[in-house]
Amino acid sequence: MSAVGEGTSFESLRTQLREAATALADGPDALEGILLGIVDDVDRAVREPLEIFPVCHHSPASAIAMARRLREKRPKVVYLELCEDLAPLLSELRNCRLPVAVQAFASEVEGFPAAWAPLSVVAPLTEASAEYQAIAYALDTPGVELVLVDRSSDHVFQARARETEPRGGGGPDTPPAEEEAGLHGDAVGVEIGDLRPRFAELEERLLRHGRVRHWSEWWHQYVELPLGDSDHATYRQVMLLIGSLFRRLAPGDTERVREDEDRERHMWTRMREHLAVSGTDPADCLYVCGAFHAASRVEEFGLGGAETFRITAPSGSTWRYGLIPSSHAAIEAQFGLTPGSVSIAATQWTKNVRRTKVRPFRLQGQAGAKKPAGAAKAAALPAVPGAAEVSPDRLSGFLRRPPVLDPLDEAELLGWSVELVRAARRNGYPASTADAIAVFETSILLAGMRDRARPTPYDFQDAAVTCVEKDTVPGRRDVRRIVEIMMGGDRIGQVGYDALPPLARDVHDRLAPLKLNPQQRGVRRALLDIAAEPELARVSDLLWILRRLLPPGAARAIMGERRLGERPIQESWDLALGTHQRALIELGYEGVSVEQVLEQRLRRRAYDPGATTADVLEAVEDALLYLRGRRLADELGTRALEVLATERGVDGAPEVLRRVRRLLAYYRTTEPVLPPWIESFVTAGYAHYCTLLPTAVTDEDATVRQVAAMLGFLFSMEGLALSLGCDRTQLDLAFAQSHPREPAKVALLWAARVQLGQLSRAELRSRCDELLGNPLVVQAYPRYLSGFLHALEPVPQLADFVVEAVSHAFARLPDPVLLPWLPTLIGTLRAEGAELAPLLIREAGRVFPGRLAALDAWVPPWLAEPPAGESAARSTVSGGGGGTGAALLAAHPATCDAAAGLLGCEGRWEAADPGPPGAVLAARHPETAAALDTLLAGR
Repeated sequence: MSAVGEGTSFESLRTQLREAATALADGPDALEGILLGIVDDVDRAVREPLEIFPVCHHSPASAIAMARRLREKRPKVVYLELCEDLAPLLSELRNCRLPVAVQAFASEVEGFPAAWAPLSVVAPLTEASAEYQAIAYALDTPGVELVLVDRSSDHVFQARARETEPRGGGGPDTPPAEEEAGLHGDAVGVEIGDLRPRFAELEERLLRHGRVRHWSEWWHQYVELPLGDSDHATYRQVMLLIGSLFRRLAPGDTERVREDEDRERHMWTRMREHLAVSGTDPADCLYVCGAFHAASRVEEFGLGGAETFRITAPSGSTWRYGLIPSSHAAIEAQFGLTPGSVSIAATQWTKNVRRTKVRPFRLQGQAGAKKPAGAAKAAALPAVPGAAEVSPDRLSGFLRRPPVLDPLDEAELLGWSVELVRAARRNGYPASTADAIAVFETSILLAGMRDRARPTPYDFQDAAVTCVEKDTVPGRRDVRRIVEIMMGGDRIGQVGYDALPPLARDVHDRLAPLKLNPQQRGVRRALLDIAAEPELARVSDLLWILRRLLPPGAARAIMGERRLGERPIQESWDLALGTHQRALIELGYEGVSVEQVLEQRLRRRAYDPGATTADVLEAVEDALLYLRGRRLADELGTRALEVLATERGVDGAPEVLRRVRRLLAYYRTTEPVLPPWIESFVTAGYAHYCTLLPTAVTDEDATVRQVAAMLGFLFSMEGLALSLGCDRTQLDLAFAQSHPREPAKVALLWAARVQLGQLSRAELRSRCDELLGNPLVVQAYPRYLSGFLHALEPVPQLADFVVEAVSHAFARLPDPVLLPWLPTLIGTLRAEGAELAPLLIREAGRVFPGRLAALDAWVPPWLAEPPAGESAARSTVSGGGGGTGAALLAAHPATCDAAAGLLGCEGRWEAADPGPPGAVLAARHPETAAALDTLLAGR
């Protein structure tokens, strides 16, 4: 076929469009240039020696035309617009049930912003897509080579990195996020043939004149149905026309246009390179791409295009590849399609196959595939002579021909109406036969109002909503969703066992003792009687790790818990691994076992530059809980020491205290000696919080809860810290330098001084009485009480005093002060005192009477007169007099005598000196006092 002859094939169409442009624009104008330019684009693509096959993503008409053309032409090389690095995965599609998505995943990012990690690219495939037909033909036909020519996954993100303003996903038809719609996660979608107007006014006009609600309905009515039965030449030229139209009427989105042109340059460069290396005749090749790219005007277009494009080198990111389950809803959410449009397209695909008698290609051995005898027979057919010749102009006749109105199929519409009523009743709607008749008639009425004789699924959906759905939705699904399910439903794909990564297969093998099918969707209950079957302990360990790594709901513990130092006896689990198959597959990109993945994540979290001491201690605890080994725990514990030394704030003090206490209790009950790292942590933490205490009590950003946690660490770890070499002087100096101004922190320090013996309870009680008696301070008394409540963390022995202080507040505070403080008290106990409230309630239950009748005669313990002996003993022990407990020892000498006899000490009891403490010692050793006197006299 000569180029000249082909160039004249569209002259008639050019003449007609020139006349139309002149009539519409009253003379030559830009309209003529646009219309003639569209014809030039079609002519240029048709004349290309390498046959270009334009498609639209997930279009049944494209899939039928693709299958028909492949059987006619029998190409030896198929160039496909798909990321070139995804090619090794395509052979695994035969082990999956469609729809699935081919995925490239990179968790280790290099050359891109760290905030982008992890990087993910998906390319979903359905049976009703032209790309799947090309893949199935190439993989199952001997001697056929499939070459992916689009940019690699790394280049996709390189292009996004060059964008000044990243584009958002989805259009006006973007559906809400649901469980099935989120199967792709936040991955970047790669599709073949994004055919949607980029000119908003054009789309609005098409929808208004087409009398449809959204773009998916317009495409189904005016492209899918007319092209479903068309021949190859008509289909090809019409798709090229649409691609050129949308391309020439696109607004000035320079970033998107540049990205599209870079893709086209990349694809043509790759095809020319392959042809040069392989020596294949272009007549034996087929280039499958989106119609938008088929009408390209870049200089590199065609086999004779310019050789000016240079493909950049990939970044240093580590990419891993796999297959993940997809669904119709996920595809719609990924590419901004109308909910239900992909399901309707799948139904239309089935009708087209049955009506046109075209045998589609399916991979041999694929789940749900029929016996491949027919496909094998078709593969042996020779190529049709003359199939490579280009047909003459078919656009003129197609554009002049009025739309063919399909006759009304009453049997099909009646079946839809009856099935709708049946499904609506199952979902709680009070539907009846009258509703079925109303839906039937309304569908015909709506189709007539929209200039079509045969109601489309969209007409039927609108009629169903109008006639069946009343004011409320009684169940989980509304009528629109019921119609979508009835029209084919949201088909959800599945990745077969052989196509899973090693980690996922290992998980399935280790869960075999449960006798459940891990690939089955939905929730399955698993019961583990570990006491009767000890071998299930390993299954329990695996389930807890999966619960830690997978999203909520994948593995949910119904009965049983995992704590440090405890062993499980019985457990009950709800497992939904089939529903969360994508998350399990993506774990396989990080390692070969779940234990390895967990260890990597714990290390990554501990060594993150922004990690806090509490974060690292949590990683230590998780390592002991799930991995049951000290090697990683000791390493991460050493890391916690390093992080603690660099912290200058006390934000994480409550979490640090809680986790260190738990780790100490675990090691003390399971190990003969404490690990060196935790001993070092206690000593370093003791010195660290002693240093920060004077600053924290005056810092406005440090809360009372954080200061209380610091004091709790110092008091609870003091015995161990002193035994490991710390000095008590550090704590004394810290308290001497602490001068808080906030009332809550002042009360907290008072309580801490009681613990240290620097303040007696009587003095503390008198200070509180002074606050209540001072009208200038009484307004702030609730804040002092908040400090006492937080003091229960470091000084739990003051629970009775806190009950007393709160009781005094309720008794003596005026209502304008007390009532506004009550919500603060409740909120403090609920949010920050969850562990302290039981202690306070238990003490209140001990102090207050248990019966209402005893309340009238009840006297608070702090107001009752204690017995004389008890009062003397209390004052002696608390340091209020009597030589710091000497009276108590003299009254009960048997204990001291027994201790002295055990130690071999001899001595006698001396009478207590009523003088001040230390006077006897000064009289026995006067040298120090004399030297001090001489020194002072010399000054």
